Amino acid sequence: MSPPAMKKAIIAMSGGVDSSVAAWLMKERGWDCIGVTMKLFGTDDLAPSDGLAPSGGRASRSCCSLRDVRDARNVASRIGMAHYVLNFSSEFKEEVIGRFIRAYENGLTPNPCIDCNRYIKFESLLRRARQLDFDYVVTGHYARIEKDGDRFLLKKALDEKKDQSYFLYCLTQEQLAHTLFPLGELTKDDVRNIAGEQGFGNAGKQDSQDICFVPGGDYPAFIQNYTGRTAEKGPFVDSAGRVLGEHRGIIAYTIGQRRGLDLPGLPSDGNPEMFEPVYVKEIHPAANTVVVGPD
Repeated sequence: MSPPAMKKAIIAMSGGVDSSVAAWLMKERGWDCIGVTMKLFGTDDLAPSDGLAPSGGRASRSCCSLRDVRDARNVASRIGMAHYVLNFSSEFKEEVIGRFIRAYENGLTPNPCIDCNRYIKFESLLRRARQLDFDYVVTGHYARIEKDGDRFLLKKALDEKKDQSYFLYCLTQEQLAHTLFPLGELTKDDVRNIAGEQGFGNAGKQDSQDICFVPGGDYPAFIQNYTGRTAEKGPFVDSAGRVLGEHRGIIAYTIGQRRGLDLPGLPSDGNPEMFEPVYVKEIHPAANTVVVGPD
């Protein structure tokens, strides 16, 4: 009788410590695994000022760089696992970058990490995994999946400070059935300790903080560079429609924003010489107006 077939999984490896430890855990559990780093965009997709900070600068904390590919490959080699780079840049351009831009141009606030999970990691990558005859996609997210009868439940990670279940709310039952989160029962300290014990070169690597395709964090500059369209200036108004100043273009603002408005505020009812701070209450793309008001 032939031995039972090993379960097979594709490990999404970003080059960070979390996905590296997820890969190690799966290998330790006896799974047949390969590591995959997804190519999501090229340098032509970045604004000229994005991603060019010197080593240690803000941009060094973004993901998806050549260094990240190298770090992922080094970890895969260390644990005896094949590593590949798969190109999903076309899907990413439409489903993530495109949605990001369209949202800001329509006065909305997008979350591209949710779109990346929905359309890339757990749709395009999972589809590719199934085509290659792999059973599961494994990521380094801090979340848990439990089966309750015929249903799969997405639950918070035990480390609530690192929980990422919010970014995964869109996963379908089919996707949950073919996804594994090995870090769901661990803390970040546990993960870094494992990486250190295994001699991973990225054990102390900082977590990425910025949106990967806007590593400098300047969303308006990225959108204008990417689209070739200059944001149209327009009026700041209060709830009564009174013009209070001029904004830089609605792509520079989001509901609830307080900083960077360059407005003195609204005159206080009790003391006209005093000004109350304001925040963005509404954005009206058709009229190109940003409505602000006090708390």
